Amino acid sequence: MTRTSRREFVRNLGLGAAALPFVTNLPSLGFANTQTRKKRMVVLFSPNGVVPSAFWPDEEGENFTLKESLQPLEPLRDRTLILNGVCDRVRGDGDNHMRGIGCLLTGIELFPGNIQGGSDTPAGWASGISIDQEIKAFLQSRPDTRTRFGSLELGVMVPERADTWTRMSYAGPNKPIAPIDDPYQMFARLYGQMKDEAALKSILDDVQEDLKKVSAAVSAEDRRLLEEHATFVREMERELRTQTAEEAGHAVPQLEPGVKEENDNMPRISKMQIDLLVNSFAADFARLATFQFTNSVGQARMRWIGVEEGHHELSHEPDSDDEAQEKLTKINRWYCEQLAYLAQRLAETPEPGGEGSLLDNTLLIWTNELGKGNSHTLDNIPFVLVGGGLDFRMGRSLKYPRVPHNRLLLSLAHGFGHQIEKFGNPDFCGDGPLTDLT
Repeated sequence: MTRTSRREFVRNLGLGAAALPFVTNLPSLGFANTQTRKKRMVVLFSPNGVVPSAFWPDEEGENFTLKESLQPLEPLRDRTLILNGVCDRVRGDGDNHMRGIGCLLTGIELFPGNIQGGSDTPAGWASGISIDQEIKAFLQSRPDTRTRFGSLELGVMVPERADTWTRMSYAGPNKPIAPIDDPYQMFARLYGQMKDEAALKSILDDVQEDLKKVSAAVSAEDRRLLEEHATFVREMERELRTQTAEEAGHAVPQLEPGVKEENDNMPRISKMQIDLLVNSFAADFARLATFQFTNSVGQARMRWIGVEEGHHELSHEPDSDDEAQEKLTKINRWYCEQLAYLAQRLAETPEPGGEGSLLDNTLLIWTNELGKGNSHTLDNIPFVLVGGGLDFRMGRSLKYPRVPHNRLLLSLAHGFGHQIEKFGNPDFCGDGPLTDLT
Protein backbone atom coordinates (compact mmCIF):
# COMPACT_ATOMS: atom_id res chain seq x y z
CA MET A 1 0.00 0.00 0.00
CA THR A 2 1.04 3.56 -0.54
CA ARG A 3 0.96 6.10 2.25
CA THR A 4 -2.26 7.50 0.80
CA SER A 5 -3.99 4.13 0.77
CA ARG A 6 -2.79 3.46 4.31
CA ARG A 7 -4.29 6.73 5.50
CA GLU A 8 -7.50 5.90 3.66
CA PHE A 9 -7.62 2.46 5.26
CA VAL A 10 -7.17 3.90 8.76
CA ARG A 11 -9.78 6.59 8.10
CA ASN A 12 -12.30 4.19 6.55
CA LEU A 13 -12.12 1.77 9.45
CA GLY A 14 -12.07 4.58 11.98
CA LEU A 15 -8.81 3.41 13.58
CA GLY A 16 -6.88 5.53 16.04
CA ALA A 17 -3.15 6.09 15.72
CA ALA A 18 -2.54 3.87 18.76
CA ALA A 19 -3.58 0.82 16.73
CA LEU A 20 -0.97 1.30 14.02
CA PRO A 21 1.88 -0.59 15.77
CA PHE A 22 -0.33 -3.66 15.75
CA VAL A 23 -1.35 -3.62 12.09
CA THR A 24 1.61 -2.32 10.08
CA ASN A 25 3.17 -5.78 9.65
CA LEU A 26 0.04 -7.69 8.61
CA PRO A 27 0.77 -8.93 5.06
CA SER A 28 -2.88 -9.17 3.99
CA LEU A 29 -3.33 -5.43 4.58
CA GLY A 30 -0.43 -4.63 2.28
CA PHE A 31 1.31 -2.53 4.95
CA ALA A 32 4.20 -4.93 5.43
CA ASN A 33 7.30 -4.78 3.25
CA THR A 34 7.02 -8.31 1.87
CA GLN A 35 8.31 -7.84 -1.67
CA THR A 36 11.82 -8.93 -0.69
CA ARG A 37 13.16 -11.19 2.02
CA LYS A 38 13.73 -9.33 5.26
CA LYS A 39 17.30 -9.24 6.57
CA ARG A 40 18.08 -8.25 10.14
CA MET A 41 21.10 -7.84 12.36
CA VAL A 42 21.67 -7.54 16.12
CA VAL A 43 25.00 -6.63 17.74
CA LEU A 44 25.30 -7.80 21.35
CA PHE A 45 28.05 -6.28 23.47
CA SER A 46 29.54 -7.56 26.70
CA PRO A 47 32.69 -6.07 28.25
CA ASN A 48 36.16 -6.79 29.63
CA GLY A 49 37.44 -9.45 27.23
CA VAL A 50 37.33 -13.23 27.53
CA VAL A 51 39.45 -16.10 28.87
CA PRO A 52 40.94 -17.34 25.56
CA SER A 53 41.56 -20.93 26.72
CA ALA A 54 37.90 -21.27 27.73
CA PHE A 55 36.49 -19.42 24.73
CA TRP A 56 38.17 -20.11 21.39
CA PRO A 57 37.83 -23.53 19.72
CA ASP A 58 41.15 -25.24 19.07
CA GLU A 59 40.00 -26.51 15.70
CA GLU A 60 39.28 -24.78 12.40
CA GLY A 61 36.53 -25.64 9.97
CA GLU A 62 33.28 -27.50 10.55
CA ASN A 63 34.52 -29.97 13.17
CA PHE A 64 35.13 -27.95 16.29
CA THR A 65 34.48 -28.24 20.01
CA LEU A 66 32.77 -25.45 21.88
CA LYS A 67 34.72 -24.48 24.99
CA GLU A 68 33.09 -23.73 28.35
CA SER A 69 32.21 -20.08 27.62
CA LEU A 70 30.44 -21.03 24.39
CA GLN A 71 28.75 -24.25 25.56
CA PRO A 72 25.25 -22.65 25.62
CA LEU A 73 25.47 -22.50 21.81
CA GLU A 74 25.77 -26.29 21.44
CA PRO A 75 22.13 -26.68 20.23
CA LEU A 76 22.89 -23.93 17.67
CA ARG A 77 26.37 -25.04 16.57
CA ASP A 78 25.32 -25.55 12.93
CA ARG A 79 24.02 -21.97 12.91
CA THR A 80 27.12 -20.52 14.61
CA LEU A 81 30.21 -18.93 13.05
CA ILE A 82 33.20 -18.17 15.30
CA LEU A 83 35.79 -15.68 14.02
CA ASN A 84 39.21 -15.70 15.68
CA GLY A 85 41.97 -13.30 14.68
CA VAL A 86 39.75 -10.29 13.90
CA CYS A 87 41.52 -7.31 15.43
CA ASP A 88 40.74 -3.69 16.19
CA ARG A 89 43.70 -2.01 14.49
CA VAL A 90 42.46 1.53 15.14
CA ARG A 91 44.76 3.54 17.38
CA GLY A 92 44.93 7.24 18.34
CA ASP A 93 43.62 8.94 21.46
CA GLY A 94 42.08 7.14 24.43
CA ASP A 95 42.87 3.95 26.33
CA ASN A 96 42.05 0.51 24.98
CA HIS A 97 38.75 0.26 26.83
CA MET A 98 37.65 3.56 25.27
CA ARG A 99 38.90 2.73 21.79
CA GLY A 100 37.63 -0.81 22.18
CA ILE A 101 33.98 0.24 22.46
CA GLY A 102 34.18 3.57 20.62
CA CYS A 103 35.88 2.08 17.54
CA LEU A 104 34.14 -1.31 17.67
CA LEU A 105 31.31 -0.45 15.28
CA THR A 106 32.77 2.74 13.80
CA GLY A 107 36.19 1.44 12.74
CA ILE A 108 37.64 4.92 13.11
CA GLU A 109 39.61 6.95 15.63
CA LEU A 110 38.17 8.81 18.59
CA PHE A 111 38.22 12.58 18.55
CA PRO A 112 40.65 14.29 20.92
CA GLY A 113 38.80 15.20 24.11
CA ASN A 114 38.96 15.62 27.85
CA ILE A 115 37.71 12.19 29.00
CA GLN A 116 40.67 10.64 30.79
CA GLY A 117 41.02 6.89 31.00
CA GLY A 118 43.78 4.64 32.26
CA SER A 119 47.29 5.93 31.68
CA ASP A 120 46.77 6.89 28.06
CA THR A 121 45.79 10.17 26.45
CA PRO A 122 42.28 11.52 27.03
CA ALA A 123 39.77 11.30 24.20
CA GLY A 124 36.25 12.24 23.14
CA TRP A 125 33.56 10.57 21.05
CA ALA A 126 34.13 8.51 17.90
CA SER A 127 34.80 10.47 14.74
CA GLY A 128 32.47 8.50 12.47
CA ILE A 129 29.16 6.71 12.09
CA SER A 130 28.75 3.13 13.36
CA ILE A 131 28.02 0.28 10.97
CA ASP A 132 24.55 -0.36 12.40
CA GLN A 133 23.54 3.23 11.69
CA GLU A 134 25.20 3.18 8.28
CA ILE A 135 23.13 0.14 7.32
CA LYS A 136 20.05 1.68 8.91
CA ALA A 137 20.38 4.78 6.72
CA PHE A 138 20.73 2.53 3.67
CA LEU A 139 17.62 0.48 4.52
CA GLN A 140 15.54 3.51 5.50
CA SER A 141 16.31 5.18 2.16
CA ARG A 142 14.46 2.42 0.29
CA PRO A 143 10.68 1.94 0.39
CA ASP A 144 10.91 -1.86 0.40
CA THR A 145 13.17 -1.99 3.49
CA ARG A 146 11.97 1.07 5.42
CA THR A 147 10.54 0.36 8.89
CA ARG A 148 8.97 2.41 11.65
CA PHE A 149 12.14 2.88 13.72
CA GLY A 150 14.90 1.61 11.46
CA SER A 151 16.98 0.53 14.44
CA LEU A 152 16.56 -0.07 18.16
CA GLU A 153 19.24 0.52 20.77
CA LEU A 154 18.67 -1.58 23.88
CA GLY A 155 20.76 -1.91 27.01
CA VAL A 156 20.99 -3.79 30.27
CA MET A 157 22.47 -1.98 33.29
CA VAL A 158 24.12 0.77 31.22
CA PRO A 159 25.27 3.63 33.49
CA GLU A 160 23.33 6.86 33.16
CA ARG A 161 26.48 8.88 32.62
CA ALA A 162 27.39 9.72 29.03
CA ASP A 163 31.02 9.10 28.14
CA THR A 164 33.14 7.11 25.70
CA TRP A 165 32.91 3.93 27.81
CA THR A 166 29.10 3.83 27.68
CA ARG A 167 28.36 4.27 23.96
CA MET A 168 28.86 1.87 21.04
CA SER A 169 26.43 3.21 18.43
CA TYR A 170 26.95 6.52 16.59
CA ALA A 171 24.65 8.41 14.22
CA GLY A 172 27.72 10.25 12.91
CA PRO A 173 30.91 11.94 14.10
CA ASN A 174 30.44 13.18 17.68
CA LYS A 175 26.88 11.78 17.72
CA PRO A 176 26.69 8.90 20.21
CA ILE A 177 23.32 7.16 20.63
CA ALA A 178 22.25 6.31 24.17
CA PRO A 179 20.79 2.81 24.57
CA ILE A 180 17.50 2.43 26.41
CA ASP A 181 18.11 0.08 29.33
CA ASP A 182 14.75 0.54 31.08
CA PRO A 183 12.21 -1.99 29.72
CA TYR A 184 9.39 0.37 30.67
CA GLN A 185 10.86 3.16 28.55
CA MET A 186 11.46 0.79 25.63
CA PHE A 187 7.90 -0.50 25.91
CA ALA A 188 6.57 3.07 25.95
CA ARG A 189 8.64 3.96 22.91
CA LEU A 190 7.30 1.01 20.98
CA TYR A 191 3.65 1.13 21.97
CA GLY A 192 2.61 4.31 23.64
CA GLN A 193 3.33 7.65 25.26
CA MET A 194 2.84 6.74 28.90
CA LYS A 195 4.41 9.22 31.29
CA ASP A 196 3.55 7.94 34.75
CA GLU A 197 4.85 4.48 35.65
CA ALA A 198 2.78 4.39 38.83
CA ALA A 199 -0.41 4.89 36.82
CA LEU A 200 0.35 2.54 33.92
CA LYS A 201 -2.81 2.19 31.86
CA SER A 202 -3.29 -0.69 29.47
CA ILE A 203 -2.46 0.22 25.90
CA LEU A 204 -4.81 -2.48 24.68
CA ASP A 205 -7.69 -0.89 26.56
CA ASP A 206 -7.29 2.07 24.21
CA VAL A 207 -7.11 0.04 21.01
CA GLN A 208 -9.29 -2.99 21.76
CA GLU A 209 -12.19 -1.89 19.57
CA ASP A 210 -9.81 -0.89 16.77
CA LEU A 211 -8.21 -4.34 16.83
CA LYS A 212 -11.63 -5.97 16.50
CA LYS A 213 -12.26 -3.88 13.38
CA VAL A 214 -8.91 -4.89 11.90
CA SER A 215 -9.47 -8.60 12.70
CA ALA A 216 -12.57 -8.60 10.54
CA ALA A 217 -10.63 -7.21 7.58
CA VAL A 218 -7.59 -9.51 7.50
CA SER A 219 -6.78 -13.13 6.71
CA ALA A 220 -6.91 -15.96 9.25
CA GLU A 221 -3.10 -16.06 9.37
CA ASP A 222 -2.95 -12.34 10.06
CA ARG A 223 -5.58 -12.67 12.78
CA ARG A 224 -3.29 -15.17 14.48
CA LEU A 225 -0.34 -12.74 14.19
CA LEU A 226 -2.49 -9.94 15.57
CA GLU A 227 -3.62 -12.06 18.51
CA GLU A 228 -0.03 -13.13 19.31
CA HIS A 229 1.15 -9.53 19.19
CA ALA A 230 -1.67 -8.34 21.45
CA THR A 231 -1.07 -11.23 23.87
CA PHE A 232 2.61 -10.33 24.13
CA VAL A 233 1.80 -6.69 24.84
CA ARG A 234 -0.71 -7.68 27.52
CA GLU A 235 1.81 -10.01 29.20
CA MET A 236 4.55 -7.38 29.07
CA GLU A 237 2.21 -4.83 30.63
CA ARG A 238 1.49 -7.28 33.44
CA GLU A 239 5.22 -7.88 33.98
CA LEU A 240 5.94 -4.16 34.05
CA ARG A 241 3.15 -3.53 36.54
CA THR A 242 4.56 -6.23 38.82
CA GLN A 243 8.06 -4.84 38.51
CA THR A 244 6.88 -1.31 39.18
CA ALA A 245 5.06 -2.40 42.33
CA GLU A 246 7.98 -4.47 43.59
CA GLU A 247 10.53 -1.72 43.10
CA ALA A 248 8.56 1.18 44.53
CA GLY A 249 7.96 2.94 41.25
CA HIS A 250 11.31 2.22 39.59
CA ALA A 251 11.58 -0.19 36.66
CA VAL A 252 15.35 -0.58 37.08
CA PRO A 253 17.67 0.02 40.04
CA GLN A 254 19.16 3.43 40.78
CA LEU A 255 22.70 4.12 39.63
CA GLU A 256 25.87 5.07 41.38
CA PRO A 257 28.84 6.24 39.29
CA GLY A 258 29.80 3.47 36.92
CA VAL A 259 27.64 0.65 38.27
CA LYS A 260 24.06 0.12 39.32
CA GLU A 261 23.56 -0.20 43.06
CA GLU A 262 21.25 -3.19 42.86
CA ASN A 263 22.23 -5.17 39.79
CA ASP A 264 20.59 -8.42 40.94
CA ASN A 265 17.73 -7.58 38.54
CA MET A 266 20.08 -7.94 35.58
CA PRO A 267 18.84 -11.41 34.46
CA ARG A 268 15.23 -10.26 34.63
CA ILE A 269 15.87 -7.05 32.70
CA SER A 270 17.88 -8.97 30.09
CA LYS A 271 14.98 -11.36 29.46
CA MET A 272 12.44 -8.54 29.22
CA GLN A 273 14.58 -6.58 26.78
CA ILE A 274 15.21 -9.66 24.64
CA ASP A 275 11.49 -10.42 24.54
CA LEU A 276 10.76 -6.84 23.52
CA LEU A 277 13.38 -7.04 20.78
CA VAL A 278 12.02 -10.32 19.38
CA ASN A 279 8.48 -8.97 19.30
CA SER A 280 9.70 -5.76 17.66
CA PHE A 281 11.27 -7.80 14.87
CA ALA A 282 8.10 -9.85 14.47
CA ALA A 283 6.17 -6.58 14.17
CA ASP A 284 8.81 -5.26 11.73
CA PHE A 285 9.45 -2.14 13.82
CA ALA A 286 13.15 -2.32 12.89
CA ARG A 287 15.66 -4.47 11.01
CA LEU A 288 18.70 -3.51 13.10
CA ALA A 289 19.43 -3.44 16.81
CA THR A 290 22.26 -3.08 19.28
CA PHE A 291 22.02 -4.78 22.66
CA GLN A 292 24.55 -3.48 25.18
CA PHE A 293 25.23 -5.27 28.45
CA THR A 294 26.64 -2.76 30.98
CA ASN A 295 29.53 -0.81 29.45
CA SER A 296 33.22 -0.90 28.69
CA VAL A 297 34.90 -1.39 32.10
CA GLY A 298 31.53 -2.77 33.27
CA GLN A 299 31.42 -3.73 36.94
CA ALA A 300 28.38 -6.02 37.12
CA ARG A 301 28.44 -8.31 40.17
CA MET A 302 26.86 -11.56 39.07
CA ARG A 303 25.81 -12.91 42.43
CA TRP A 304 23.17 -15.09 40.75
CA ILE A 305 26.00 -17.28 39.38
CA GLY A 306 28.12 -17.11 42.52
CA VAL A 307 30.40 -14.21 41.56
CA GLU A 308 30.60 -11.45 44.17
CA GLU A 309 33.42 -9.41 42.64
CA GLY A 310 32.90 -6.75 40.00
CA HIS A 311 33.49 -7.98 36.45
CA HIS A 312 36.17 -5.42 35.56
CA GLU A 313 37.94 -5.98 38.85
CA LEU A 314 38.17 -9.71 38.10
CA SER A 315 39.31 -9.14 34.52
CA HIS A 316 42.53 -7.53 35.78
CA GLU A 317 43.63 -10.63 37.71
CA PRO A 318 46.61 -12.55 36.24
CA ASP A 319 46.21 -15.76 34.25
CA SER A 320 47.79 -17.62 37.17
CA ASP A 321 44.78 -16.82 39.37
CA ASP A 322 42.73 -19.94 38.66
CA GLU A 323 39.76 -18.82 40.76
CA ALA A 324 39.48 -15.50 38.89
CA GLN A 325 39.78 -17.25 35.52
CA GLU A 326 37.02 -19.66 36.49
CA LYS A 327 34.74 -16.80 37.53
CA LEU A 328 35.45 -14.87 34.33
CA THR A 329 34.60 -18.00 32.35
CA LYS A 330 31.29 -18.28 34.23
CA ILE A 331 30.55 -14.61 33.50
CA ASN A 332 31.10 -15.04 29.77
CA ARG A 333 29.09 -18.25 29.80
CA TRP A 334 26.19 -16.27 31.31
CA TYR A 335 26.46 -13.68 28.55
CA CYS A 336 26.50 -16.53 26.03
CA GLU A 337 23.32 -17.87 27.64
CA GLN A 338 21.66 -14.54 26.88
CA LEU A 339 22.79 -14.82 23.25
CA ALA A 340 21.45 -18.37 23.11
CA TYR A 341 18.12 -17.30 24.62
CA LEU A 342 17.75 -14.55 22.03
CA ALA A 343 18.62 -17.00 19.25
CA GLN A 344 16.14 -19.56 20.53
CA ARG A 345 13.34 -17.00 20.82
CA LEU A 346 14.00 -15.93 17.24
CA ALA A 347 14.16 -19.55 16.07
CA GLU A 348 10.76 -20.39 17.55
CA THR A 349 9.10 -17.31 16.04
CA PRO A 350 7.85 -17.80 12.45
CA GLU A 351 8.75 -15.14 9.91
CA PRO A 352 5.52 -13.13 9.41
CA GLY A 353 4.52 -13.23 5.76
CA GLY A 354 7.72 -15.06 4.83
CA GLU A 355 9.53 -18.37 5.07
CA GLY A 356 11.26 -19.98 8.02
CA SER A 357 11.84 -18.32 11.37
CA LEU A 358 13.05 -14.92 12.48
CA LEU A 359 16.46 -16.49 13.16
CA ASP A 360 16.65 -17.68 9.56
CA ASN A 361 16.53 -14.01 8.57
CA THR A 362 18.54 -12.47 11.42
CA LEU A 363 22.29 -12.38 12.10
CA LEU A 364 23.30 -12.08 15.75
CA ILE A 365 26.82 -10.83 16.48
CA TRP A 366 28.23 -11.18 20.01
CA THR A 367 31.32 -9.07 20.55
CA ASN A 368 33.47 -7.23 23.12
CA GLU A 369 35.73 -4.20 23.40
CA LEU A 370 38.80 -6.29 24.29
CA GLY A 371 40.27 -9.63 23.36
CA LYS A 372 41.56 -10.27 26.88
CA GLY A 373 40.92 -8.21 29.99
CA ASN A 374 44.21 -8.27 31.90
CA SER A 375 46.31 -7.45 28.83
CA HIS A 376 43.81 -4.93 27.40
CA THR A 377 44.60 -6.27 23.95
CA LEU A 378 42.62 -5.18 20.92
CA ASP A 379 43.73 -8.32 19.06
CA ASN A 380 41.42 -11.33 18.76
CA ILE A 381 38.28 -9.37 19.54
CA PRO A 382 35.50 -11.92 20.09
CA PHE A 383 33.10 -12.14 17.18
CA VAL A 384 30.58 -14.96 17.51
CA LEU A 385 27.87 -14.97 14.85
CA VAL A 386 24.57 -16.88 15.04
CA GLY A 387 21.69 -17.07 12.55
CA GLY A 388 21.00 -16.88 8.84
CA GLY A 389 20.26 -13.22 8.25
CA LEU A 390 23.11 -12.39 5.87
CA ASP A 391 23.55 -15.83 4.29
CA PHE A 392 27.01 -16.41 5.74
CA ARG A 393 28.12 -20.07 5.79
CA MET A 394 27.58 -21.06 9.38
CA GLY A 395 28.65 -24.06 11.47
CA ARG A 396 32.35 -23.18 11.30
CA SER A 397 35.30 -21.98 13.36
CA LEU A 398 37.55 -19.63 11.36
CA LYS A 399 41.00 -18.33 12.27
CA TYR A 400 42.43 -15.23 10.63
CA PRO A 401 45.98 -13.80 10.61
CA ARG A 402 45.19 -10.57 12.49
CA VAL A 403 42.77 -9.04 9.97
CA PRO A 404 41.38 -5.54 10.66
CA HIS A 405 37.83 -5.63 11.93
CA ASN A 406 36.95 -2.94 9.37
CA ARG A 407 36.83 -5.75 6.81
CA LEU A 408 34.18 -7.54 8.86
CA LEU A 409 32.18 -4.31 9.10
CA LEU A 410 32.34 -4.05 5.31
CA SER A 411 31.09 -7.64 5.05
CA LEU A 412 28.07 -6.76 7.16
CA ALA A 413 27.18 -3.84 4.91
CA HIS A 414 27.61 -5.97 1.78
CA GLY A 415 25.39 -8.65 3.36
CA PHE A 416 22.56 -6.10 3.24
CA GLY A 417 23.35 -5.17 -0.35
CA HIS A 418 25.10 -1.95 0.68
CA GLN A 419 28.16 -2.16 -1.57
CA ILE A 420 30.44 0.37 0.10
CA GLU A 421 34.19 0.07 -0.58
CA LYS A 422 35.44 1.48 2.71
CA PHE A 423 34.16 2.03 6.21
CA GLY A 424 35.82 3.80 9.10
CA ASN A 425 39.54 4.29 8.63
CA PRO A 426 40.18 3.50 4.93
CA ASP A 427 43.72 2.29 5.74
CA PHE A 428 42.18 -0.91 7.11
CA CYS A 429 39.78 -1.53 4.22
CA GLY A 430 42.24 -2.13 1.38
CA ASP A 431 41.54 -5.85 1.02
CA GLY A 432 37.79 -5.35 1.06
CA PRO A 433 35.19 -7.52 2.82
CA LEU A 434 36.18 -10.90 4.25
CA THR A 435 35.81 -13.29 1.33
CA ASP A 436 35.27 -16.61 3.14
CA LEU A 437 32.12 -15.81 5.12
CA THR A 438 29.73 -16.95 2.41
